[in-house]
Amino acid sequence: MRRLTLTLLAIWPLVGFATEQIVDPETGLVTWQTETAGIQVRLTQISPDQTRAFYQARGFSPDAAERYARECVFMTVVRNIGERPIQHNLANWRYVPAGQPPNAIRSKVAWEHLWRRQSVPESARIAFTWAQFPATQTFAPGDWNQGMTAYSVPRDVPFDLRFVWHTGGRAHSGKLEKLRCADETS
Repeated sequence: MRRLTLTLLAIWPLVGFATEQIVDPETGLVTWQTETAGIQVRLTQISPDQTRAFYQARGFSPDAAERYARECVFMTVVRNIGERPIQHNLANWRYVPAGQPPNAIRSKVAWEHLWRRQSVPESARIAFTWAQFPATQTFAPGDWNQGMTAYSVPRDVPFDLRFVWHTGGRAHSGKLEKLRCADETS
């Protein structure tokens, strides 16, 4: 019985948090996805070149677009696959680079301050805000949304993402494991 208990304790953190990894054969970009307790979370790499092009096309200077492209940028999709509404608050999510403490995702407000200091035009700042994953949202069953999230990690350092959501006033958490930034050449 003791051996069974120890085995269950060893695998328990993995139950419900299996991370599926899919590589796009054309681009080489990777998507990580997990489903647990009524939520599906998916992150897909966005290459630095894609990031630069996207923001320069929306009025960012090359320097300002480069500042964001230096981040580890992902298209983030959250879907309610359950039967009850779920609420999320991005301020509760944490990314954990290998061997380092957890970090909060930089807020839209913090980015707005940076963009103002870099004299990014208002129209470009609005486009940036709309392209980011919503800071808070309630998802009815079947609802989903997407947007960019960025993580301040070196390109060669894997990290985990711990995400949190609420259903019926109860907190839940999940994890995507061993994420990595798109290569500069992707």
